[in-house]
Amino acid sequence: MALLFMSLAERGAVWARVFEQANERFILGEDAVTDPAEVTHLACWQPPADLTVYPNLQAVISVGAGVDQMPAMPPGVTLSRTIAPGIEEMVRDWVVMASLMLHRDMPQYLEQAGRGEWSAKGVTLARKRRVGIMGMGRIGRLAAASLSAMGFNVVGYSRSGTPVDGLNVFGADQLGDFLAQSDLLVCLLPLTPQTEGMMDAAFFAQLPQGALLVHAGRGKQLDMAALRTALDAGQIGAAMLDVTEPEPLPNDHWAWSDPRVVITPHVGSSTDHEEGARHALAVLAASRSGLPIPGEVDQQRGY
Repeated sequence: MALLFMSLAERGAVWARVFEQANERFILGEDAVTDPAEVTHLACWQPPADLTVYPNLQAVISVGAGVDQMPAMPPGVTLSRTIAPGIEEMVRDWVVMASLMLHRDMPQYLEQAGRGEWSAKGVTLARKRRVGIMGMGRIGRLAAASLSAMGFNVVGYSRSGTPVDGLNVFGADQLGDFLAQSDLLVCLLPLTPQTEGMMDAAFFAQLPQGALLVHAGRGKQLDMAALRTALDAGQIGAAMLDVTEPEPLPNDHWAWSDPRVVITPHVGSSTDHEEGARHALAVLAASRSGLPIPGEVDQQRGY
């Protein structure tokens, strides 16, 4: 049993050390493969075009939390997304930061500062701001707990609508009701055929007038032209985006210069190298023992 690693050299150096300490076989890069039959696990962001060259491949591990960049796996090959506490904590931090920035009108104050203007707005109490979080996975639940602790009135949305730790969660057939009470909307959904392009004109029209948008899901979920129209109409008050389509946006894209939009370059999280390696070791251990694979992705659902 051996893991083939195809990713950044800096990350690979850490993984090599962790695997050596665990006495597990580690192969750094395809050029180092001497026997393709030895490779049972592959860790990468994007796999080689032809995975059949590894006849004993059992699992492919995405070195990040996302898997929408992955193709369909061959029969018998499991797809795993990296489960690491650091990922969840970093995205939580970004979501809380972005939510507070929009809640306290930071885009407007940044624009004013650029003009040397001193002009204060009134402050809305956190308990009077309704926050809706789309995506009730590990990150969504952590963000909900953090924002609730700050006094925000938080509700959730997921396809199943299963309640989470006492939080009111709306299901797929209740999207309109969920949006109607989301003064500040946070998107943490995975990219699936159902979520691609979902944030369009009709979607924005269901939000309260002047709603705020925090987007940390995937760029293809957001119709940027519809966002611009909603901003111009006052339907959306301001937005913070950590993901865009494409990434990066062209230099002359309207969103870069729009004071109502703040963009960060997909920095919501970055997998800690050692945590990623330890997730991979857990996958190997589960494979060896015939146990469920940590982070296993339902490839029909996309998460």
